[in-house]
Parts: sequence; structure tokens; C-alpha cells
Amino acid sequence: MPPSPVAELLDLLSLERLEENLFRGQSRDIGTRYVFGGQVLGQALSAAQRTVPPERQAHSLHAYFLRPGDIEAPIVYDVDRSRDGKSFSVRRVQAIQHGQPILVFAASFHEQEPGFSHQMNMPEVPPPEDLEPMRYDPELLASLPPKIQRWLAQEGPFEFRHVYPRDELKPPKRPPYQQVWFRLREPIGDDPSLHRALLAYASDFHLIGTITFPHGISYLSRSVMMASLDHALWFHRPFRTDDWLLYACDSPSAAGARGLARGLIFDRTGRLVAASAQEGLVRVRES
Repeated sequence: MPPSPVAELLDLLSLERLEENLFRGQSRDIGTRYVFGGQVLGQALSAAQRTVPPERQAHSLHAYFLRPGDIEAPIVYDVDRSRDGKSFSVRRVQAIQHGQPILVFAASFHEQEPGFSHQMNMPEVPPPEDLEPMRYDPELLASLPPKIQRWLAQEGPFEFRHVYPRDELKPPKRPPYQQVWFRLREPIGDDPSLHRALLAYASDFHLIGTITFPHGISYLSRSVMMASLDHALWFHRPFRTDDWLLYACDSPSAAGARGLARGLIFDRTGRLVAASAQEGLVRVRES
């Protein structure tokens, strides 16, 4: 019996240790043309976490996507132990494929300590149990290229429930924001480092797509070329990726073939657990 999508993802994030600061990861074809950016983010964070004491947890990461990743080739992660202070550690990571970096990445780790607290409120949205998963017409799917069919039809490691579903095959013009509930399909253990790597993976879904909403286009449109340029993620409070989280995304600006998207991630009790930001390249070819 083949492993479940969750088991496959956990295996991808486990990484093979080649040397003290050198790791190797494999890729999974989820229907994208190149390696999914969230996979490289999750693996880079996993590599960095392997070089930091467990009492220090990642509180932020910043990355630039330099080149598209080859799904058929392994990725090597070279970790630089930039700093270990009294309460903070910093790690820099290069993801390397075919002798060239495809991602540069930096993460900061902090020992937990007390301090003041405040947060923005979670949007008022229906609970995930009241929402249906997105489904596409089988006949329409059959008319699409095989990779897009696999992307839309597959059951991945995360399940998603859109508060305001949008047909990506026939996208209407809408304001540049969306809310999506998501969670891992199977329960996993309590390791906070693993949950952070999984959230890094999942945070790359839906974010850049928010840029296209006011323009009535989609990443599935043949005339549209989209690519993530960078990614930032901040961890604010403990969370579990195997319980429902709400991703509230918006896009404050698009200009010069680039768009900015932001996200706030809440648990189902309304606690703000993480925040993200990403700039994406969006080119529309003349028809």
C-alpha cells in the first residue's frame, strides 16, 4: 500500500544528513511545472532547525527564490551557523541543485521568554465544518493538460476550505483578499519544529494567487506567467498544523509586473499564530 500524502510530506521534510551542516532532500511532483516553493521553504527550515538546540524555536524566516527547482533531482541544503548568542541563533541556508543555488534563506531562532502581548482580531468567517472543499467538473478537468489535472484533482497532505470559493478556470474580478481554512489531513506528533516546517510548506499556497483577484486572471490561464520572488514568515504563538488554521490573505499593491501579498494565520480559537508576506512576478502575455 503506498504511503499517504501526509507520510510522503513528513518523509520529504526529514532530510538526509550528509555532513554536520549539509543535508539532502528529495522532491514530490504535485502537478506544478517546477518544485513547489513551499517544499523548498519547509526543507530549508528543517535543515536549519537540525543545527539549533531544540529549546530555540524559529520566530522568522526570509527567503529569495533564485531559480526554478528540478523535480527529478535532489536538493542539497548547505547551512551556515551565522550566530549563536545568549538567546538568539541565526542560520543561513543555500538550497543547491545542479551546482547552482535555487534558494537563499535565513532564519532566526529564539528561546521562549515572557513579554507583553497583543494581536489583530481574526476575521469573522464561517467555521471550516460549514464549508465544502473545492471540486471541479470531471469532464472539464479531463480537457486540461495532465499536470494541471493532477494539481487540481489530487488529494494532497493538506485540506483546504475556501470561505469565498473562486473558480480558477473561469476567474471573476474580485477585491484582492481571501480567507482559507487549512489543516493537515492526519494527526501528527507534538514536535513544534516539525509543525513550523509544515507551516512554512503550507504558507506558499494561495498567497501569491491573491494578487490576481482584481484582474480576473488565474495562474491556470495560458496567458499568465506567475512566479514567487521571495517569501517571509513570522511565527508568533504555538500552533498545530493538524488542527484547522485560517489563512487571511490580501494584496495591497501590484505594479511593474510584480505584486505583493500578505497573510495572517489564526488558529480556530482566534489566536494569531503566524504572518507571511510574498512578492510575486505576474506577467500577462498579449493574446
